[in-house]
Amino acid sequence: MARTGVDNLENLKPLKLDPEASAHLLATQTECTFIFAAASGWPRGVIMSFMHEKDSFWFTATTDRAHVSSLAGDPRVSLVISSTGTETTGRQMLAIRGVALVHKGRDVKDWFFPKFAHRLAPKDPDAFVRLLDSENRVVIEVRQVAVSASHDSRKMPGDGRGLGVQVKPEG
Repeated sequence: MARTGVDNLENLKPLKLDPEASAHLLATQTECTFIFAAASGWPRGVIMSFMHEKDSFWFTATTDRAHVSSLAGDPRVSLVISSTGTETTGRQMLAIRGVALVHKGRDVKDWFFPKFAHRLAPKDPDAFVRLLDSENRVVIEVRQVAVSASHDSRKMPGDGRGLGVQVKPEG
């Protein structure tokens, strides 16, 4: 029987992120790929800064962006969050299916902008809030429907790259 990470990389099903690793990834990563359906029907994606709060994923953009206008026609999105750029060892990935809601109200902006700015610009969050708080800016909330895929390379020998894995010769 083949051993994942030793003989090949075929069966990755047992390498899913556990809840603690997922929570750590969401706490440390600040960017993800936001995938939406364009008006043409083709999937499109953009890299966006995010925060995970109140069991939702939160973003901001201006109303003239393609991903914002597309949500009126089809609010279904996918998010792909990886550990790239964090100090986490190995490689982790979490793919989320969700439904997006676009918030235009002052109450959501007043709650969101300071928290988001503190997460992304902790040295001067007030300066970032001043940039964010503009007339055409909205807050996008993505409510998770499912985890469509996840991966944690630390669960296999050699971190999935064959590093230091000794293979016994056959025969």
